[in-house]
Amino acid sequence: MAGVNGDRKGKKDDNGIGTAIDFMLSNAKLVLGVGGAAMLGIATLAVKRMYDRAISAPTSPTKMEQTGKRSCEEPAWMGSSPRVLNQDMKSTVSRSLQSLPTSSHAFEPDCLRRAMGRAAVGGSGATQSDLLRARMRLSLQERLWEFYQNNVDIPAEEQAMARRAALDICAELRVFLHAKLPDMPLREMYLSGSLYDDLQVVTADHAQLMVPLILEKNLWSSIPGEDTIMNVPGFWLVRRENLEYFPRNSSYWDRCMVGGYLSPKSVLEVFDKLVAGSINWPAIGSVLDYIIRPVVPSETLTLEVQYETDRKLYVDFLPLLVMEDGTSLIAKPHRLAAERHENLWRQSFRVAETARLRALDQEDGGCRCACLKVGKAVCKLNPALQRLNASQLTNAILLLSEKEGDWTQEALADRFLQLLRALVGHLEAGRLPCALSPKVNLFCELTEQEVDELGYTLYCALSDPEGLLRTALAQPITSLTTSSLHSNVALKCQPLFMCAMVTSSQNEVNGKTNICMESSSLLKHMVS
Repeated sequence: MAGVNGDRKGKKDDNGIGTAIDFMLSNAKLVLGVGGAAMLGIATLAVKRMYDRAISAPTSPTKMEQTGKRSCEEPAWMGSSPRVLNQDMKSTVSRSLQSLPTSSHAFEPDCLRRAMGRAAVGGSGATQSDLLRARMRLSLQERLWEFYQNNVDIPAEEQAMARRAALDICAELRVFLHAKLPDMPLREMYLSGSLYDDLQVVTADHAQLMVPLILEKNLWSSIPGEDTIMNVPGFWLVRRENLEYFPRNSSYWDRCMVGGYLSPKSVLEVFDKLVAGSINWPAIGSVLDYIIRPVVPSETLTLEVQYETDRKLYVDFLPLLVMEDGTSLIAKPHRLAAERHENLWRQSFRVAETARLRALDQEDGGCRCACLKVGKAVCKLNPALQRLNASQLTNAILLLSEKEGDWTQEALADRFLQLLRALVGHLEAGRLPCALSPKVNLFCELTEQEVDELGYTLYCALSDPEGLLRTALAQPITSLTTSSLHSNVALKCQPLFMCAMVTSSQNEVNGKTNICMESSSLLKHMVS
């Protein structure tokens, strides 16, 4: 018993079981002898270690040794807290877009073979997902080219007939204006637009008749919109100068001056009285075997020409100013503030944008023009996307060309997806800078509701771009041009239907319900 007190001096304090074990070990030699005491000590030590591990929880459940193997003295705590995972989840559109695949390599056939090889070896869910993704992206490439050949590209015969009809209208207007107002200072009128750039899509139904005005250099000067109190880049004021030396009526166009500035609205009214009010279009149409009538209402002076039973052509009559520095200004009013900005002339970048796009394609044999035409066709055939115009799509592609170098024909699907992503990003920022003049915001004439509708439709299309093509093919072509020119109310209501249609398509393809719930809440918000 004396040994017990001596052995306890160097030990740390323990509970009752530990004291009993120490007492047994101290007196085992007297009872069991030397050998028995040794065996009992070993067994007792093993039991004590197991007991210590059982009553002490690990400080770090997922702690691993430096060698990368889990310690044999630690339990296998493999669970992860779902609360931690939820904290890492982001629901914003920007973060969601980052997770979407955009690599051009996913379109290549060898990518599909690699995915199939991985699926054969591993057979895991991840490899099966890679294989499915590769097949879908290859399918998108095929669908885009099929859509381009069957729905985007216009037959040469149809284009030739539309150009001939536009030329006939141009000739009649030229003869009438020279005969009716021989003193009106005009340069030679000419036809322009995507119909003459081989960039028109779906149907040959639109042309522009440019009417260049001649201004006296010493009587008129141009002022950029950003240098005025209105601060509208991309629009210009044309101011009357030297009134003290050259009084009013010294220039022919003084009759269209409002508040000391040449008003595009007044210029259009002058031509509207002549073109829509003075010309006997039914008589001219009977001679040309056309049905010609002015379009009312419209932002600009527009003529509807039915040159075949099922084919119509819309000709925009656009007065044009070409300043000394080469700046082209057209009489097309600001869409959202036409009355407040009635003296502003719109700067036209179309010729320069088209030239740059074609030059880039000629350098590398790229697919920029094809991508633009596919985008224009999708927007033309989808009522929810009709507010996106050719200039916005062209500049989005030009900006994308500054970052992406691979524009080969095989990369069309990749570039098309990147175009959709870029448009969603620009809509989210509320700004699309002009590639030729970055200070110009090409989205400045869109309302907040239109930005939301466009962004939502394009964002839904990112997860199922083929669904966007299917929706485009489901729309009747005959009513598109008329609705885009006449029915502003219809354009405001149609995106609501389209958002629901695209959402339904996503729900069927992906088997998800969260998108449908988002669409329902969004539609309720739009209607309210």
